[in-house]
Amino acid sequence: MGKYHSRMSSLPSPRRKSALAPFALVKQHLMGELSQGLWPPGTLMPSEAALVAQFGVSRMTVNRALRELQTEGFIDRVQGVGTFAAQSHRMSSTLTVRDLHEEIEARGHHHHAVVHLLREERAALALAQQLGLAEGASVYHSLIVHHDNGQPLQCEDRYVNPAWSPGYLGVDFSQTTPTQHLLEVAPWWDAQFTIEASTATAQEATLLGITAADPCLVLVRRTSSRGVPVTLARLVHPGGRYQLEGAFSR
Repeated sequence: MGKYHSRMSSLPSPRRKSALAPFALVKQHLMGELSQGLWPPGTLMPSEAALVAQFGVSRMTVNRALRELQTEGFIDRVQGVGTFAAQSHRMSSTLTVRDLHEEIEARGHHHHAVVHLLREERAALALAQQLGLAEGASVYHSLIVHHDNGQPLQCEDRYVNPAWSPGYLGVDFSQTTPTQHLLEVAPWWDAQFTIEASTATAQEATLLGITAADPCLVLVRRTSSRGVPVTLARLVHPGGRYQLEGAFSR
């Protein structure tokens, strides 16, 4: 399990009088510690039980404080794991949802994108549910192939909730990427994703210049801002051209 940074001497005494409601006192304290950098982004914070003991309040009080901090984007809570200091907007885009353009340029290579589809569609039920919309609601759909030094590296099939980016269809995605654009109009607080070794569809294989039997790395990712879905993307990479890297500590 992860370890959390703690500075117990700074916690207010349960006997100290305050005009704030108990949950607000806990919330204010945690926000102060976060702003001072006691818990860097991604750091495991004290458990609910630890906060209950230190503040001398109920678990319900602590839970309310944490819920509000999560809603406001200061923390992330993972059931069964713990509470973590949230990534900042730009830090999140770098560590969690890194833009492919940045990855390619960081290697000293040239990135360019070819837009194959950019239009408004009506959402089928399954897609509508993923984006928090009603069946038949308007969605924006883009299909873009990203190239690394002229070689197709990623087929990006993306749907966007129009409420977050009304001008999405007017963006020149040969000059910027959907990721870059959406980070500007709807900074992401969280993402859910799946990664699997699979094969491309016939259309994806053609766009990537591979055969339908070639192995691919397929990532399906849904991102949200303050709990409201922003975009759903299927990202397909030829297995021989792309390597997913990451790190963790405990």
